[in-house]
Amino acid sequence: MKHINLSFAACGFLGIYHLGAASALCRHGKKLLKDVKAFAGASAGSLVASVLLTAPEKIEECNEFTYKFAEEVRRQSFGAVTPGYDFMARLRGGMESILPHNAHELAHNRLHVSITNTKTRENYLVSSFSSREDLIKVLLASSFVPIYAGLNPVEYRGQKWVDGGLTNSLPILPVGRTVTISPFSGRLDISPQDKGQLDLYVTIANQDIMYNRTSYPLVLQQQQKAHLVSDPTMRWKGDGPIYTGRSVPTGHCSPRRFSLCGSSTNSVGEVFRGLYLTPD
Repeated sequence: MKHINLSFAACGFLGIYHLGAASALCRHGKKLLKDVKAFAGASAGSLVASVLLTAPEKIEECNEFTYKFAEEVRRQSFGAVTPGYDFMARLRGGMESILPHNAHELAHNRLHVSITNTKTRENYLVSSFSSREDLIKVLLASSFVPIYAGLNPVEYRGQKWVDGGLTNSLPILPVGRTVTISPFSGRLDISPQDKGQLDLYVTIANQDIMYNRTSYPLVLQQQQKAHLVSDPTMRWKGDGPIYTGRSVPTGHCSPRRFSLCGSSTNSVGEVFRGLYLTPD
C-alpha cells in the first residue's frame, strides 16, 4: 500500500475514542503509520490528527487533558455555555501545552483540517500553515461549535470560521486510500461494532452513521448544528450568529436521509489485516 491517509471524524468529547485508536496505531500499527502520507480531521478529530502527526508521544497527555477538560465542563452550572467560562481559551491552553514548537512545519501539507466559512457557509480543507499560531487558529476554528463554544467565531486570515463538522465531518482526501475513524458505528474503517435494529444509516456532513438508539442524540445534535449553516432564518452579524423570525431551531430527522445497506464496521486490528494481512 503506497499512499494511505487517516481521517478522524468530528465527535466532540467522544474524541477520547480517537485517542484510543491513535494509541493502538502507535503500538500495533507502526507499519501502517509509516505509509500514511496525510492526516485529516474535523473538530475533535482534527485535534487528534494533529497530535498523532506532530507529537505521538503525547497521546497519553492528551488523554489526561481530555478527561480533565470534560470534567471541568461538567462542573459548570450550565456546561460550556456557563457565563464567564471560556471554553475556547481552555482548549487553546491544551493545544499550546501539547503541540511542539515546530508543529506547523510537521503539519504543513500533511494535515488537512476541515473548517466552515461563516459568510459563504462552504467547507475548506486547510493544509498550509505559516506558523504554529496559524495552525492553532485553524484547529480552534475547526472545533468552534457556535453558541456552545461561544458567540465569536474564530478569525483566520481576515475571515470568520466555525466548526468543520458542520459541513464536512469526515474529510476524504482525493489521492490515495483514506482510512476513516469514528466513535459512531457506521460505514467506516474503524468504529464501534454496534448493531442497528434495521441496518439503517443516516448521512451527516459526509459521515454515514448507523441509526440506532445510541446514535439518535447525535443525529439530533448534528441536525441542529446544520441549521446554524443552512437555516435561512439565521444570519451572521459581526462576530456571532443572529436568529431572525424564530428561536434557536431544533433538529429533526427526515426519512429521506436514510438508506438500507449492509453493516461494515471494523476494529483497528481488522483494518490492519485488510491492508497488510497481519498487524505489526
